[in-house]
Amino acid sequence: MSTPNKVEVSQVSDVTTVEITTVGPQGPGFDLTLEHSGKVNNSVMYYDSTSNKVKLDATTTKLTLVNGGNF
Repeated sequence: MSTPNKVEVSQVSDVTTVEITTVGPQGPGFDLTLEHSGKVNNSVMYYDSTSNKVKLDATTTKLTLVNGGNF
């Protein structure tokens, strides 16, 4: 059984905080694998469709983007 919606109100000195929580359905999952074993300083995250992975490695870094990168 799920928890019903709830409202919490708390007051500390002159500050009042109101927190409202509603229960809803979960959205679809994020079905990608992160490959970060080859990460280096300033790696830029990118998607590789061949491996169906999001990668961080020495191939794509801030330096490779600005030093000879194609825009």
